[in-house]
Amino acid sequence: MRSEKELIIAAIDGDLDAFKQIISANERLVVHFVSRIITDENDIKDVTQDVFIKVFKNLKRFNFQSKLSTWIAQIAYTTSINYLKKNKVYVREIENSANENGGLEMTPEDLLIKKNEKDFLMEQIGRLPTMYRTVLTLFHINEHSYDEIEKITQLPAGTVKSYLFRARKQLKDNLQRYSKLKDGKIN
Repeated sequence: MRSEKELIIAAIDGDLDAFKQIISANERLVVHFVSRIITDENDIKDVTQDVFIKVFKNLKRFNFQSKLSTWIAQIAYTTSINYLKKNKVYVREIENSANENGGLEMTPEDLLIKKNEKDFLMEQIGRLPTMYRTVLTLFHINEHSYDEIEKITQLPAGTVKSYLFRARKQLKDNLQRYSKLKDGKIN
């Protein structure tokens, strides 16, 4: 089994099997990332394909300063955002792919309540401005570090932290407002 560096060098030299291995290793990441920004399934497939075409064309520019997956995520982010701008597509709500607790020891009623709460939270995240939603998703759902988010989004560290702070605050305010409405405290 070849190392990541060996695969990259082989792919640059024209070894299509090496590039297929790179695709296989990163396809879930790219589809997951693109699907957080783009709604339509066919568009997700098209953008994912565009991402890997760009990876193939630009692989010789990869400088090994970051992980390959971070570099590919940056291409996926840029390609997805450019697609949105070009096509003026609305961004979909974020779905949480994490399988919390696996449903063990929960009644069907508990599972339904938890699913409704999770759906509501994802809906609220989906209503945040694009950059807030993106940074929040990268940090909390995809568990990227600040450095990785900087590389992916090409935003300065201060901006990433500011967007994350504002996203959390806006989400908290929206959830508190909903809670007050639900409890009948606001007319």
